[in-house]
Amino acid sequence: MLAIGIDIGSTSAKTAAVKDGDLVFTKVVPTGYNSVDAADRLKEDLSNAGYPIEDADGIVATGYGRISVPFADRTITEITCHGKGAAFLFEGDMTVIDIGGQDTKAVQLRNGHVDKFLMNDKCSAGTGKFLEVMANRLGLTLTELCELARNGEETPISSMCTVFAESEVISLIGKGTPRENIARGVIDSVVTKVCSLVNRVGGTNFALTGGLCDESYIVEALSKALGGPVLTCPNARYAGAIGAALSVK
Repeated sequence: MLAIGIDIGSTSAKTAAVKDGDLVFTKVVPTGYNSVDAADRLKEDLSNAGYPIEDADGIVATGYGRISVPFADRTITEITCHGKGAAFLFEGDMTVIDIGGQDTKAVQLRNGHVDKFLMNDKCSAGTGKFLEVMANRLGLTLTELCELARNGEETPISSMCTVFAESEVISLIGKGTPRENIARGVIDSVVTKVCSLVNRVGGTNFALTGGLCDESYIVEALSKALGGPVLTCPNARYAGAIGAALSVK
C-alpha cells in the first residue's frame, strides 16, 4: 500500500510517502505565494522519485493550505496529523511542540492519540514568523540567528507583539548592543512564549516537530526551559506530512 501525505504550511510545503508502513520518501519546498503551485511541485517531485500520485492508494492533505491540494482525496487538521506523525517517529506519551510559520501548537499524546492541545494563532509572536522577521532585521538567516544566540548574553525583549518587539530590537541596535546578545534575546522571547503554551497543556516528555527541529540551539533552549530533554530528529520536520499519509484509509 502506498500512502501520500501533503502538508502545505505558510512557509514550506512538505510531502511524505509511506509504503507498507515504511517511510520511503520525503521532500520540502518553499510554499511561496501560491499553495496550489507548491502542491504541484511536490507532485512532480513524488513522480520523479518513483511515487507518482496515480499509484497511490490514497492522498491526504493537511496544514495551512490543505484546501489547495486539488489531487488530495481528503483533508485533515494539522493537529491530528502532527500527533500521528510524532507517534510514528517517537515512542511513548509526549507533548508535541510545533513552532510553525503562523502559529505554535502544543499537542499532548496519550497512547498514540491526541488527548488535548492548544494553539497560539492570535499573534505571530512566539512563532517561526517572529524569528524570520527578527533575523531579517539583524541581516541574518535563521540558522545564523540561532548560532549567534548560543554565544550571546541574556537580553530581555519584553513586548508580546511582533511589531513592538521589532521596535525593541531596533532600539537595541541603536544602542550598539552586540548582535549575539540581541539574537539571544529573540530566541529567549520565543522560547518563553512557547513554554507558556506547553505548560498549559502539561506533560513531562517533549518532542519538537516542524522546520525548527534542525536548529540545535532551539532544541537546547527549549529543553532547558522545560526542565527535560526535547526529542527531535531530521524527519520531525515532516511530521505533519507523515501523519497525513498514515491517515490514508
